[in-house]
Formats: sequence, C-alpha cells, structure tokens
Amino acid sequence: MADNKKRIRFRSIAILEAVIILILAVGLVWVGFIKGRKDAVPANSSNKPQVRRRAVIDKEEAFYQLDGKKLLMHDSTYGEIFVPIYGDVPASDLDLSGLTMRNGYAYYEENGEIISTTGVDVSEFQGAIDWEQVKQADIDFAFIRVGYRTYGDGIITYDNEFQRNIEGAQKAGIKVGAYFYSQATNADEAVEEADAMIDALAPYDISLPVVYDWEIVHTDSARTDDVSVEALADCCVAFCERIKDSGYTPMVYQNTGTAMHKLDLPRIKDYDFWLAEYGDSPSYYYDFKIWQYTNTGHVPGIEGDVDLNIWFRPEK
Repeated sequence: MADNKKRIRFRSIAILEAVIILILAVGLVWVGFIKGRKDAVPANSSNKPQVRRRAVIDKEEAFYQLDGKKLLMHDSTYGEIFVPIYGDVPASDLDLSGLTMRNGYAYYEENGEIISTTGVDVSEFQGAIDWEQVKQADIDFAFIRVGYRTYGDGIITYDNEFQRNIEGAQKAGIKVGAYFYSQATNADEAVEEADAMIDALAPYDISLPVVYDWEIVHTDSARTDDVSVEALADCCVAFCERIKDSGYTPMVYQNTGTAMHKLDLPRIKDYDFWLAEYGDSPSYYYDFKIWQYTNTGHVPGIEGDVDLNIWFRPEK
C-alpha cells in the first residue's frame, strides 16, 4: 500500500511537471509569433528605411541526376572530359540548326522566321558612340556598363560613359539594359554593387534586365582569386534579389568555363542567364537567353572592337 501511494505521488509530480513545461513552451511560441509579426516588413513596404530588402540566402542541397547522362567538354590538359548533368537545372531547348551567321551578325530562326534580335554591350572602353549610326546598323538592344569594382582595392566606380551611353541609346530608339562588373568577395559587397546600380538607374526607364557580371581576372592577381564556390553563388543571389526587389529583372552573365566549373548552377537557376562563349555556335548545355558570340565585332558608330550578342527569343 505504501509503495502504491509513493508511485501515485511520483506520477502526480511527473504530470504536474509535464503540464508546466507545456505551458512554458506554448508561451514561448506565442511570444515569438507576436514579436515576429510586429518586426516583419513586407518586401514592398512603403516605409523608407526598409525599401531594399536583404536577400535570403538559400543553400538547400541540390543533386546530380543519377541516370548516367554525361556532358562532354574539352579541357586543355585532359582533352575530352565529362561531367554529370544537373537534373534540376533546365537544359537549353534551342534548335541550333536554326542559327546562322551573316555579315558578322548571328540570327536565329524558328518555323522559317527570324525571331532573334542583335545587340551590343558597351563601356567607356568604346569611347564616344554615335548611337544613331548604331541603330541604323540594325542593332536592337544595348547593355550599358553602369560601373565596376576594382579588382585590387575593391572600390566601386561608375563608368565614365554611362550617362552618355544610356541617354544616347534610348534617344536613338534602342532598347537598353545595364550591367555591373563585379569583383565582390561576399554577399554584402554584392548588395553594395546592386545598390550602386539602383541609384544610378533611378532617373531612367530600363526595359531590359539588370545584369550581374562577375569575372575571374586572368591577367593579374585579384582580390577575387580565392572566392569559393559558395561565396560566388551567395553574391549572385544577393545581387539579383536586391535588383528584383527594386522592380528590375535580374540576369547573370558568365562564360561557359566559369559557369560549368565555378558557378553553383542549381542556386541561380531561377535567374535568366547571359552566356559568353566565342565561336560560330554555343556548346553550353543549360538554358540561356542571350549569347555573346564575339568580342571583336564591328558596328558603324562604334570605333574599334565591340561585343556582339544575340537574343534568341526576345520578349515582345
């Protein structure tokens, strides 16, 4: 009988402790919920200090597909190599048999009709541009460099010809986008670069994407030499989300080698892609909207060499 009373007493104490723990847990959840609702600010909030939202860096793991499908590439050391293909990154659906080159320009046909448009991307290195001549040379769009971060000191600098180029191109009736040459080493620096773009573009009506152009410096030592794969993806996401929150369409520019060997493609698959690969036909496997096919193009109104691009299926 005494043992039974003792067991009942212990059981009562255990039940009481469980009830107290449950009450405390419910209280903590409720306090957190109320505080979260109080502190939360929507991305489109009109409160001035919160206009530009900080990107949420999602690092969910992605996997290669396991069906044995291989992507063959060429390496200067090993010759032909292969890499497994990402199953969750959209592949290009372009029919490259419809791609032709005429008079230095690339054209893309579908159903017997040319649907592509031709464009240039320019910076202060092209000097003073006669945009009326460029328009008459059948150039439909232009991406203007807004600025860059120096690869040594990491200083954000505006392009000397940015204002003249964007105003001249728009006046000539050329559709305009913009890009920033990044040497960011982390997400915070990428946000700084995006903010510099947003501030510079504020007076203008930009109809085409705002582009993140992060490049490896091959000709010299640079502050970005040791940037990790994870950090580069963080930079892309941080820049693009900041740009998207400001009402622009973000895009990532990259060459085939860096995209395949350095860029975490599953993490940027939701952003449009601008490919740089010089030659008569692109070999890049995954989806891309624009192809930069030469850096030695010639267009009336632009002195010297200029990058030429084809937009395969431009938005109407």
